[in-house]
Amino acid sequence: MDPLISAAIHARENAHAPFSKFKVGAAVEDDTGRLHTGCNVENATYGLTVCAERIAVFKAISEGARRFKRVAVAADTEALTPPCGACRQILWEFCGDIEVVLVNLNGKSETVRLGALLPMPFDASHL
Repeated sequence: MDPLISAAIHARENAHAPFSKFKVGAAVEDDTGRLHTGCNVENATYGLTVCAERIAVFKAISEGARRFKRVAVAADTEALTPPCGACRQILWEFCGDIEVVLVNLNGKSETVRLGALLPMPFDASHL
């Protein structure tokens, strides 16, 4: 199995989702091949919940990574789960038009470009 996918699936196991029960794992690969993982973390206010993709990117940034190749998102769903709008925005700003690998626990996967998930993105070029 692709190490990026394995890392995302493993990260999912650490998710803290007591309210939704919807556990998600993510892994982002930087330009050196290092993997940075994240899982969703919910809290009682719901609004302060943070998604797996954003945690993975923020961890990578905090560890010094600045350029990225691809990201994997793993969820236990029949239909593959793409990043939410907020995660798409963060991925675009920090990673650009990277590959997004969507995967479920049954081995189904699909790879798309972030630009296909976020057409006409807003970024610093608009400021």
